Amino acid sequence: MTDEVKETFASPPAPGALAAKVRTLSPSMTRSMQRVAEAVAGDPAGCAALTVTGLAELTGTSEATVVRTARLLGYPGYRDLRLALAGLAAQQQSGRAPAITTDIAVDDPIADVVAKLAYDEQQTLADTAAGLDTVQLGAAVTALAAARRTDVYGIGASGLVAQDLTQKLLRIGLIAHAPGDPHLAVTNAVQLRSGDVAIAITHSGSTGDVIEPLRVAFERGATTVAVTGRPDSPVTQYADHVLTTSTSRESELRPAAMSSRTSQLLVVDCLFVGVAQRTYEQAAPALAASYEALAHRHGARGRP
Repeated sequence: MTDEVKETFASPPAPGALAAKVRTLSPSMTRSMQRVAEAVAGDPAGCAALTVTGLAELTGTSEATVVRTARLLGYPGYRDLRLALAGLAAQQQSGRAPAITTDIAVDDPIADVVAKLAYDEQQTLADTAAGLDTVQLGAAVTALAAARRTDVYGIGASGLVAQDLTQKLLRIGLIAHAPGDPHLAVTNAVQLRSGDVAIAITHSGSTGDVIEPLRVAFERGATTVAVTGRPDSPVTQYADHVLTTSTSRESELRPAAMSSRTSQLLVVDCLFVGVAQRTYEQAAPALAASYEALAHRHGARGRP
């Protein structure tokens, strides 16, 4: 992790989300930053009482490292992190129900869970839309619309998103594949060439089974796209275009696999609609044909 970290401080993480934030971001931190993050998550009350110098001495790091860690965790500065730590310590001492997500407790009524998750999803979508580079998006759409074929790589929850994009492209008459087996993904990538497109979907940006086929596609001359929550992650070195998703609002029971899926699906829908616009004369009849072919399965004629 370098100093060129892209931070947004409009909504710093709630105190209860701090431990989950540390778990999510720790792999991308330097070892010294990890020591700071682990200290504040492990002993919020003790660290809240320390000055920036005191925390640096406690963790064997520097004041600059402490400040950088605070900023990476979503706080404008160390003072804001101390306030969050004090709030977390007070929450732990009060005996209130522990938070499951940023603001959902284990004893919340299900109606409150629905409302809070709906709000959280809306914010995730808004964050992704605000941070999405439309120039990169437009370039990816242009490549997809003209592609001979498209391969989409993803593992786990990201694999489901890869399948979603592939099915959408198939329904408008384009050739697309989402190989679920990592070995098949690489052998498919070997067949790509200039004029083809390969898309890697990985929240962390460091999933080897996704990076490898994208690297092969890149070396074969295909246009490559990375959909990731980490714009400085390893996958981006093999991507001609990078589409960044929101990385905020993760927690113990709503981990990256859940929060990233929401933002990934938004990016996938933007790609699909953009391609459908560019290829409308082909896409419209192809969609109509797929509706007609499936209509009998829905017990009605015409569109379901």
